[in-house]
Amino acid sequence: MQGDLFSGVPLGSTPTPDLPITADQLRAWQQRLHDFQSPRFRRNICSSGQGDLWGGNVADAATPISPTAIDPLTLTPLPLSFWRWADSPHRGAAIYFVLDRPPHLDHPLLLYVGETKAADRRWKGEHDCKAYLAAYGEALQRCQMAHQLSIRFCTDVPTDTRARRRLEQQLIQHWSPPFNKETRQRWATPFTADL
Repeated sequence: MQGDLFSGVPLGSTPTPDLPITADQLRAWQQRLHDFQSPRFRRNICSSGQGDLWGGNVADAATPISPTAIDPLTLTPLPLSFWRWADSPHRGAAIYFVLDRPPHLDHPLLLYVGETKAADRRWKGEHDCKAYLAAYGEALQRCQMAHQLSIRFCTDVPTDTRARRRLEQQLIQHWSPPFNKETRQRWATPFTADL
């Protein structure tokens, strides 16, 4: 089931004449995002490890958490279709990250950060990020560009909703993912104009 997740081959169709974005434009957009996020990935790679983020009971964590405390690359990548599995690998409160790993870049692109009180149910049904990912995937396909989309869950987070949402906002401010509503304008995401 994960075979297509990390295939590294173009999504593969011939570009259509009405293509609203070119491969060069899409690569330039990815490069701008990469230039911003790459130093953050390098800092996380050089950190001493995740450890116990909260120093005690996760549910009662009251101390502010550094957004660098969670390294998305240490989390298990899952295909975006994980929610269709009979048994979900994650349950309960979580912060999740949607990443792409374009082969022409040194580091991945962190596209979205979210939070949930129910990791096994959050991705089912309607979700704004799904529409952005579909448009992004279609743009990559039309430009014959490779992709490696994955979703990763960190369940070592506060169970208190307010504390978890504060952490989510800190992570959004730190990473500036282009599909979060708080940072969408910054990246002028070209393939989401019709959404």
